Amino acid sequence: MSLGDNMKEENPIEEKKTPTTKFAEWLMARAEKKEAKETSLESLMKFNVFLSIATLVTVAGATVADYVLMAWLWI
Repeated sequence: MSLGDNMKEENPIEEKKTPTTKFAEWLMARAEKKEAKETSLESLMKFNVFLSIATLVTVAGATVADYVLMAWLWI
C-alpha cells in the first residue's frame, strides 16, 4: 500500500460529494449572497430615513415660518 492509497482512504468526502455536502455548499453560497444583498438594502434604508427626516424638517420649517408670518401680520 503506497502513500497515495492511504490518502484516498482517509479523505473520501473530498473526492466524492454526497447530496448532503452539495446541499451544504449551496446553502452556504446562498447565505453569502443574502448577506451581500442585506448590506445593500441596509444602506438604502439609511438613505431613505435620511430623506424622510430632511423632508419632515423642510415641511415643518415652512409651516412654522407660515405661522410666524401670520402671527406677525395679525399683531
